[in-house]
Amino acid sequence: MLLDGDEWQAYFRDFKRSAFRLEVHQTYTMPTEDATVRDFLAGAPKPDGFNVPWHRTIRDHAAAGRTMTRAKVVRRPLTPYSRYLFEWCIPGNVAAGEHYQVVDVTDQPNPGLPEQDFWLFDEATVVHLNYRPDGTQINRELIQDPDIGKYLAWRDLALESAVPFSAH
Repeated sequence: MLLDGDEWQAYFRDFKRSAFRLEVHQTYTMPTEDATVRDFLAGAPKPDGFNVPWHRTIRDHAAAGRTMTRAKVVRRPLTPYSRYLFEWCIPGNVAAGEHYQVVDVTDQPNPGLPEQDFWLFDEATVVHLNYRPDGTQINRELIQDPDIGKYLAWRDLALESAVPFSAH
């Protein structure tokens, strides 16, 4: 089942305990980010109020005792997009309360993580984020009857293999 619009946004509003994201791609090509990525790459300063709505979402969940965690697989040298994430996006997310972890596979093999981005909500609901090789999102797919044990194991493996973003 493909998710879009409010149906997709509801997962971020309505989760009860936890939201975990595994990010495996080195570049994401999101139309909503085109201008800010271009500005970042041109050396512009980060705009005031950058990502404020997302930071509010993170803070609201944290205040209610719900956790938001990501594990980002990276390879050095960082892609321009990953540099944008590390300099403009992630620091604000972390300051708002997101637990952002980095799995650096530059000098070590992948520890067994899939080549599939996904969100895991409340350790029960899995949504695959499907991308083209250039990082353009194809769709968001709610996985029917997922093998939750497999996703929990991938989450745990990612977090065991990671260091907190703040350590970079």
